[in-house]
Amino acid sequence: MSAAPTSRVLLNRRILLRAGAGMAGILATGRAPAFAQASPKKLVFAHINAVPESAAVAFDWMAKELTARSNGALEMQFFGKTLIPQELEIMNAVKSGSIAMGSPAGAAATVFPEMGALLVPYLVKDYTSAYAMLNGRIGDTLSREIEDKYKLKVLCYFDYGFRHFWTAKKPIVEPKDLRGLKIRVQQAKIFGDTINGLGGNAVPMAYGEVVTAAKQGVIDGGDLPIVNMKALKIYEVSKYASLTYHNYGPTNAVMNLEIWNGLTADQQKLVMDLARAAQEKIREATESVDNFAKAKETLEPLGMTVVEANVEEFRKVAQQKIWPAYKSQYGALWDAIEGFKV
Repeated sequence: MSAAPTSRVLLNRRILLRAGAGMAGILATGRAPAFAQASPKKLVFAHINAVPESAAVAFDWMAKELTARSNGALEMQFFGKTLIPQELEIMNAVKSGSIAMGSPAGAAATVFPEMGALLVPYLVKDYTSAYAMLNGRIGDTLSREIEDKYKLKVLCYFDYGFRHFWTAKKPIVEPKDLRGLKIRVQQAKIFGDTINGLGGNAVPMAYGEVVTAAKQGVIDGGDLPIVNMKALKIYEVSKYASLTYHNYGPTNAVMNLEIWNGLTADQQKLVMDLARAAQEKIREATESVDNFAKAKETLEPLGMTVVEANVEEFRKVAQQKIWPAYKSQYGALWDAIEGFKV
């Protein structure tokens, strides 16, 4: 019984000595001891594709930079293709807060119908206009709508460029070349309307099923930007790339709003600055190969044949058969896009 007070004295002396050493460390270094520092806040970013897909490369870079520049306060982890297998599942996980960040990738208009007007075939004229719109007033308006309706913070808009047809049996040069062909599309209505309006048969399908469906003859082709025809190895199931520029492919990266609001002002600024830098990287990767010469240089060594389509003929068909319904649907947003001047 008499040992207990002695034990307490020894224990108390050890605690005081340890505390004294800790205080000496604080005074010497100006920093709190390690055991007093909070562990970094983990920010998981899930994406449908892995490196070397263009957006995956940029957001993987962003994760490393944010972790390094936040001085131990944030740890951003990028998971491409491995964490959640489908675009809509990723977005549901971000909305619920199960993960902090994600991108709907090519399914943006499915998740955010507000963005659908930008995907109407041939409405967005070129990259310069697209970038100015999405980094300006139109993008700001969309971001406010997305924040209010879905409780998501838009970190940046980016794109997969203009979509072109990939097919196994023949090139697509004129609209008539699409007749009878089963073309895979993203599951947003605008993509199906595009293919059906231009003369093909749209087959809505998640991207994870595409290669198998092409090998089995369930589809005759699909559409992708040039940058991802290579990254996603579509040359393994496709012979022709036909440059039609039929849909511009805007999407975004978003963050759960509650998690965003839990960051400090400095951390929010760092996240936004790095998201804008990632946006630039994706745009450079996308636009740099989206022309006939670069497409041939990129894809023909992989066994594909690149052809130039009659874009004006496709544009005329789109304006006659697809534009009227969407013009009335989107109203003021349509007018802002159609009349936009840089």
